[in-house]
Amino acid sequence: MPTFRYKGYRQDGRETSGEVTADNQRDARARLKSDGVLATEIAAESPAGGRRRLFRPGTGVPELALMTRRLATLISASMPIYEAVTTLMEQERPGELRSVLSRLRDRLAEGSGLAAALAQESGLFSESYISMVAAGEASGALDLVLERLATFLEEQEAVRSRVTTALAYPLLMIVVGCGVMLFLLGFVIPKITVVFADNRAALPLITVALIKVSTLVRKGWWLLLLLAAGTGILYRRLLRQERFILKRDRLLLRLPGLGSLLQKLVLSRFAKILGLLLGSGVPVIRAMEITAEAVVNRAYRLFLAEVKSDLIEGGKLSASLAKSPLFPPLLVHMVGIGEQSGTMEAMLEKAGSAFEGEFNTATTRFLSLLEPLLVLAMGLAVGFVVIAVLLPIFQLNQLVK
Repeated sequence: MPTFRYKGYRQDGRETSGEVTADNQRDARARLKSDGVLATEIAAESPAGGRRRLFRPGTGVPELALMTRRLATLISASMPIYEAVTTLMEQERPGELRSVLSRLRDRLAEGSGLAAALAQESGLFSESYISMVAAGEASGALDLVLERLATFLEEQEAVRSRVTTALAYPLLMIVVGCGVMLFLLGFVIPKITVVFADNRAALPLITVALIKVSTLVRKGWWLLLLLAAGTGILYRRLLRQERFILKRDRLLLRLPGLGSLLQKLVLSRFAKILGLLLGSGVPVIRAMEITAEAVVNRAYRLFLAEVKSDLIEGGKLSASLAKSPLFPPLLVHMVGIGEQSGTMEAMLEKAGSAFEGEFNTATTRFLSLLEPLLVLAMGLAVGFVVIAVLLPIFQLNQLVK
């Protein structure tokens, strides 16, 4: 039985939080209500204590997108949901996705709705996915909602794949460059510096520095490994503290170049997810909660919580977003136009596509500059080693003459 984390208020007005086990969110809310707790937030416990994301498919985003699109196609052909899920399960190869579809079929056979059945598979389907499916069932446009979901998943996977492919070459250069430098410092430099051992003449400062670094790599490699491991363990522990994550995310947004890239990516994700939720019929307050959870940057998440409070009090989304420099005027104005014309979903979709295009362009430009910079850095590192080795040799030649 799934476990749900909740936040809410007791009958005496005190805040409370904890965990409750139930078949789905509705049962969890009912159980809490019977215990005298008014739940304001209920979320399925993430597997292995991991953080919740918008879509968390263990089988991979492409597989989930394909399954979603196939389901939309079958439902649009007037096939009952039970038969559609059964068809998908029968053609799926043995694995996690087939097992999930089998359990979904069993729940549908028992009379459960599709959204309620998906809610019990929190390891694969996120709350946003489930909320949009529930809205699609309620509005009678489930096939259209599933089509939009599949398109969104495919677009997100395309962005991830594009970034991964673009970073492959720079990362390879960094790994190869570090490997070459470690080989030179650990094996080549010690053999060359033996020549200077009997030389009583003062060595150049650059050569002394190179010898000390080489000695550290040869004799203190274990210390370097311990330092790296300790840093990794400390960083992972700090990641459990919300205050540290908030400071880290704010720092990332201020970094030259990288901060602008990250902001464009977050804005694109925010606009597309919110537009997708609103277009699927999810209420605006609930859509804002899900969008804030999907935006992983804590600086944005913290501000979006304030925006949700403004909306609850009757404020406008554009006016709330304009209060923070995290949201540029372009997005604020497009949201304002959407509010006035009643085309909020379309405006958010356009804004998301615009920021995604800016992100792709900026990424291409950034990587085109990064590659020559990496080549230059490798050249300077090798040049440093060569100069440090040749300077003492030139001095010895001068002494011999």
